[in-house]
Amino acid sequence: MIKIALDGPGGAGKSSLAKALAKAYQFVYVDTGALYRTVGLYVRRRETDPHDEDAVAALLPDITLTMDFVAGEQHIYLCGEDVGDQIRTPEMSLYASAVSALPPVRQFLLQTQRRIAQRHHVVMDGRDIGTVIFPDADVKIFLTARPEDRAQRRYLELRAKGMDVSYEQVLSEMLLRDRNDSGRSIAPLKPAPDAVILDNTGFEPAETFAAACAIIDQKLGKHYVRQTR
Repeated sequence: MIKIALDGPGGAGKSSLAKALAKAYQFVYVDTGALYRTVGLYVRRRETDPHDEDAVAALLPDITLTMDFVAGEQHIYLCGEDVGDQIRTPEMSLYASAVSALPPVRQFLLQTQRRIAQRHHVVMDGRDIGTVIFPDADVKIFLTARPEDRAQRRYLELRAKGMDVSYEQVLSEMLLRDRNDSGRSIAPLKPAPDAVILDNTGFEPAETFAAACAIIDQKLGKHYVRQTR
């Protein structure tokens, strides 16, 4: 099975790009960040400190986390509940960053991610896909952009969903998550040695998509041809 790993910081556009790539190449899209956000949501609902490894680990046996794909869209179910936009808030970004630094949580989700890739060609986005989850990925792209650009994109996305946030709040929380993700001792955010760095500062989505396709087409050669219609 072919594996495309798409890593990078928040707000770089990983999810949108991964969805577009999965559709173009007819692969399955897997948003691993959503898995960590969902664990974070459960921790938040249980009023548990997301930095307390023992307390969070004690909750994991109670979590039933499943994924389904409906018309190519990934749905995450927490104990049978489709959590949807509940996991897309700035608060859940920080919870996801905190729980993702805990070894028990990473081990809890690792096999879920790998099982999916055993059954499907996948485009998987996250922060350690090319370094930890799939170090043998066929294509590794590290997508990044200036923090100000990333914050503006996330701000507009959240406002479009009706969330009452400010640009300054989004930027501040994004910079905090960048520091947390890059500085953690386990699976820190960093490009894999063989990843292609794609800086999409100032890019429109179509430009990012075209640049990513060029990288993938070069890496895969004639093994897989994307759909152009």
